[in-house]
Amino acid sequence: MSEIKRVKTSDLDLKDRLVGINRVTKVTKGGRTFSFSAVVVVGNESGIVGHGLGKASEVVSAIAKGVEDAKKNLIQVPVLNGTIPHEQAAKYGGADVLIIPASSGTGVKAGGAMRAVLESVGVKDVLAKSKGSSNNHNLVKATMKALINLRDAYTIADHRGVSLDKVFNG
Repeated sequence: MSEIKRVKTSDLDLKDRLVGINRVTKVTKGGRTFSFSAVVVVGNESGIVGHGLGKASEVVSAIAKGVEDAKKNLIQVPVLNGTIPHEQAAKYGGADVLIIPASSGTGVKAGGAMRAVLESVGVKDVLAKSKGSSNNHNLVKATMKALINLRDAYTIADHRGVSLDKVFNG
């Protein structure tokens, strides 16, 4: 597994996307207490993306906390010509995702939670399939895990200690 490329939030123009909000009820002796949890994805649409979870008694506060958490978990993802370098699969909890590069003009063919992550990272053409659980939180984490494991040709050449031509020509 490749090392995670963490990114600092300074001078980044990050856009946040709300993936899902859940209302949570805690039953106590005095009655029911309602709170909200929000799954948020932030990215600069140029190869940097992060996800976060915020919990609060109000929706706006939960979203704000989710955005702050997402800014602490930013990673760098290789994006080549608007798509990903190679096919990648990942699993987190019950969610199982498959991401496949697509030719130019295809668009982002992905479902809700995966679409938010892929659009935030700046991928324009990709095919994605979600198998298993449709839980938003697990889908986001599985997609992020797949994106973390992506490697471009430059990284592979550097890791092997060979020239870029040797990677492509074998």
